[in-house]
Amino acid sequence: MSTTVGAFIAGGIAACGAVTATHPFETVKIRMQLQGELQSKGHQPHHYRGPFHGVSVIVRNEGVRGIYRGLGCAYVYQILLNGCRLGFYEPMRHGLASLLLNDGARQNLGINMFCGATSGLIGAVAGSPFFLVKTRLQSYSPFLPVGTQHRYRNAVDGTRQIYKAEGVGGLYRGVGAAMIRTGFGSSVQLPTYFFAKRMLTKHVGMDEGAPLHLASSTASGFVVCCFMHPPDTIMSRLYNQHGDLYKGVFDCLGKTIRTEGFFAIYKGFLPHLARILPHTILTLSLAEQTNKLVRKIEKRILPASEFGEA
Repeated sequence: MSTTVGAFIAGGIAACGAVTATHPFETVKIRMQLQGELQSKGHQPHHYRGPFHGVSVIVRNEGVRGIYRGLGCAYVYQILLNGCRLGFYEPMRHGLASLLLNDGARQNLGINMFCGATSGLIGAVAGSPFFLVKTRLQSYSPFLPVGTQHRYRNAVDGTRQIYKAEGVGGLYRGVGAAMIRTGFGSSVQLPTYFFAKRMLTKHVGMDEGAPLHLASSTASGFVVCCFMHPPDTIMSRLYNQHGDLYKGVFDCLGKTIRTEGFFAIYKGFLPHLARILPHTILTLSLAEQTNKLVRKIEKRILPASEFGEA
């Protein structure tokens, strides 16, 4: 396997490639999560009605640039999040399996989920300020505004304004929700991917290659979306709020359900699924290829003991 640094780099590159293709659906998802915020049923606007309708509405009113608002922040966030998630997962898993099971190669669901969640939490904390600015940039619309509107010229201006008004704490507003969201998603993403990969190899007879990576990534992406969407909705609202509309994760959850009904926490599920399926497929499939490339480079510049050849 690659070194931890190598896996971090490979994971970050793969995630950036994926986010370039899926960012428009992320923009639609965030706007759907925010539309009708704390408004009772029957009084909620429906500017964005689904992934493809939402993309068409934004492009028609704001141009292609509108659906790619916050892309620069998304790149930095994905490098930090998936670099940590893909870079730290395997070393942590191997170390715990060696310690607890006396066999670093042995797979254990509990260890896998713990390492997936922990590596994701590290990435979520590191990338939280960038996700905050990204969310606010994506939610802004001069034509069909939803939720609180923040007028930032760009990511740097957004970061400067938040820091000036609220200090470092403002940049980490909503980080608790981000940790819950990412912990949910990360705890199932890689374990589900590797489980699906083993099952497809064992029971379907699929060989290592693109079709196996595609099928395994699809299964992983669907499970991740189901687990992660409710805290994702809460996180979007906490990140986008102005002042202290919500006191925290559970206050936001309670107010949302009481005012808008239980299924409000699943607003934007379809664009989320439309984003996360190709994103997961592309990230994990590209990660397989970028890891191979990084390993080749490492073999040329590092001794074999540095990257754990077995």
